[in-house]
Formats: sequence, structure tokens, C-alpha cells
Amino acid sequence: MVVRPKSDWPCGEIVSFKHRSNVLGNNIWGDPDERDLHVYLPAGYSESGEALVALWDFAAFTNAGPGHLNWRNQGENLPQRLDRLIATGEMPPVVVPMPDCYSSLGGNQYINSSAVGLYADYVVEELVPFLSTRVNVSEKCAGRGVFGKSSGGYGALVHAMYYPETWGGVAAHAADMGFEWVYRPAFPQTAAALSALGGDPYRFLKNFWLKKSPGSPDYATLMTLAMAASYDPGGDGTDAIQLPFDLHTCELDPDRWEQWLSHDPVNMVDSYAQQLAALHLLYIDVGNRDQYNIQYGARAFIRRLEKLGIEHHYEEFDGTHSGMDWRLDTSLPMLAKTLYQACGIESPGAGN
Repeated sequence: MVVRPKSDWPCGEIVSFKHRSNVLGNNIWGDPDERDLHVYLPAGYSESGEALVALWDFAAFTNAGPGHLNWRNQGENLPQRLDRLIATGEMPPVVVPMPDCYSSLGGNQYINSSAVGLYADYVVEELVPFLSTRVNVSEKCAGRGVFGKSSGGYGALVHAMYYPETWGGVAAHAADMGFEWVYRPAFPQTAAALSALGGDPYRFLKNFWLKKSPGSPDYATLMTLAMAASYDPGGDGTDAIQLPFDLHTCELDPDRWEQWLSHDPVNMVDSYAQQLAALHLLYIDVGNRDQYNIQYGARAFIRRLEKLGIEHHYEEFDGTHSGMDWRLDTSLPMLAKTLYQACGIESPGAGN
């Protein structure tokens, strides 16, 4: 008796290209500058056919592009989901690059930081043109979209603001926003963890990577350190990580915290209204029970979009921050169809 859903769709292909980065070289953590760019090519892909829309996949914190290729005991990994959506005709064929932007801080926010790495430049200035030399993808801005969840959603959203000449559309799932509610709840755990180590974030990081089984407080602290390095980087030495609160009292340092808030999408809308309005699709969703309280930041973000009359698509679904890959069934077809239309290209036919 068959109980599992059909899964024998025409399969796309995963190709991998080695790329050595100039901008990631000599980063302070010694993270690799040569990485694999894994790329999903849909079934029926042709080097000589119509150039395809590319949807860039930004992974969440503690993950990276290669992680989206992993086998799953329940549900689909990203290539399997793409195979199904394309084969059933729900989505036109697309190319999906999955960059590896992992760092010794557990990931990054896909922005440039002297204390993490120049990951925005890595994607926009290096990988995007690199892909065009290897794969038959549209070189138009309108033919290029970006999507992600959590930190990946944050990266997708701010890339749409910072680099409007690169991205024609964005799908941001539970993107970090409303920093007061997303990050501050983890500050007491971080203060306790660091105080136990003499307040030394580098000692914590060394211990973290040696632990056999890091727990939730460890990951909360890792996240706080990564965000501090992303939003308010110090120098390129032992002062690279500057915390926005006092380790003894957990009181905020107003100047340090203001640096964080300047990167909050909620506070960026007014300054980047023109870039957001120019997108062919601005898709945002979040669960109404998100563990990181992102629904509150998302509501504030949407309120600002509405005030400015910026067209967008917003959904607040019944769910949390976990197990939300099913939301890609809504966002990816919408993003792909919109971008093909924006390019003036009739969507290529789906597989059978």
C-alpha cells in the first residue's frame, strides 16, 4: 500500500563549480576563500535554449547552500521540491544557485562586514557574473531573484535594497526584522555564557567549535556574536566583536545598539523606498507564532510599505519559525513567473 506522495518526477541536475574569491581572502577567521557553488539545473536544461531565470538561494543562519542538498527522511530537500514544482507545471524551469556563505561565526547576514567577511561583494561582484560564464541564465536584473529564510531572508531583503541593479525580485521568509524583539531576548543568555569565560567572545568561539554537543544557550550566544560582528564590526583583531550591552547588567549601550538598529529592515524602508518600489516582486511571509517574534517586525515593516504605497505580497501563516520550507511552494512559483514576465519571456514549458 502506497502511503508516501509521488516523488519520481523528472529530475534536474546539480552541478558544482569551484570558485576562488578575491574578496574573502585573508578574512580574520581564516575561513576558506575557495568554495563550491552548487547550482540546480532543471530537467531539460539546454545551453543553447532560451536563457533561464536564476533564483539565488540564501540559506539560514547555521546553514549554507550545500546543506540544502541533504537527503531528508520526511519531506523534500530543495532540488526535490524544485523538481516537483516544475514537473507539475506550478513553476516554470529555473536555475537555482546555492552559494556557500558559511563562516566561523555560524553563518552571516549576507552583508559586508570587516568582522565577518565581504559576503555581499562575494555574491554580487563575484558569484553572479561567475555564474553567467558557466550557465545559460538571463543576465538581466529582471531575470534574477533572491530568496531565503531567517538570516537568508534578511540577506535577500537587504540585497534588494542595497543592490537594485542586481536583483529583480525577492522572497523573504521570516526575515530578521524588528531587532528589539528578535535579538534582545538572547542577550541575557549571552551575558551569562560570556561572563563564565571572563567576558571573552573569542574564548567562547574556540570552546564552541570544540564542543561535542552544543546546546541552545550556545547557539543563542553564537547568534548574538555573529550579529554583533555583522551589524557593528570593530577592527580586524581582538576588537572585531563589540557587544551592544553590559555583560554584568545587560543594560544596552545606546551607541552600539543604534548601529544594530540602522540595519533593521523596519528602519530602512524610508531610505530605500525607491529600490523596494522598483522590484518586480516583493514577497514577505512569516508564521504567526514565530519563536523569534519576527511577526511583529514583519507587521511593522508592512505597515511602512503600505504608508509609502509600495506594492508587495504579504502572508502571515499559521506556524512558527520551524518547518516552514513548504512556504516555498507559494513563493518560488510566484517569483519565477513574475520575473519571466518582467523579462518579456514566455515562461518555458514545464516537464511532464
